[in-house]
Amino acid sequence: MIRLLLADDEDLIRGALAALLALEDDITVVAEAATSTDAVRLALEHRPDIAVLDLEMPPTDGLSAATEIRAALPTRIVLVTRHARPAVLRRALAAGVTGFVPKTTAASRLAEILRDVAAGNRYVDPEIAASALTEGACPLTDRELEVLRASRTGDSVNEIATRVHLAPGTVRNYLSAAMGKLGVSSRHAAAHRAWEEGWI
Repeated sequence: MIRLLLADDEDLIRGALAALLALEDDITVVAEAATSTDAVRLALEHRPDIAVLDLEMPPTDGLSAATEIRAALPTRIVLVTRHARPAVLRRALAAGVTGFVPKTTAASRLAEILRDVAAGNRYVDPEIAASALTEGACPLTDRELEVLRASRTGDSVNEIATRVHLAPGTVRNYLSAAMGKLGVSSRHAAAHRAWEEGWI
């Protein structure tokens, strides 16, 4: 029996998926979570074989939850997403994620993928994989990415500066450079674009 944790902040989707997967003879859902925090807590409590995590899930995201779960357990991770960016795929694979599927995947196909993952195989949606091979490189420097990542919390420039151990003026310079490269007019838009692209 393959023991699953399902995590998705959309109750209807999570509930429907749990009901459909429960129809499979060899799959059982042992826990359901609506946040990335609960996903980690329930994974530690139930120790599932596989955690199926929505990528876009508060308060952090599915990839952060995957990293925490993988650090503590041998649980295999399948990320499900509506917006599959190639850079996110690369980060997910580096974090030890073993499955990457779009939300358009049928429940019966997901069940097959889960069996493959449980057997020790990796599955990446072919369209996402093809995109990852053709996407251009990130135009931002590591420091610009670090500052944008820190700015996603909505903190002030001074608070960001404290967190990344830089002077406030230096943080402003990195934010300005990132905004210019991305063609946006605010640091929030730059951080959102970088997150959407999977760079942070």
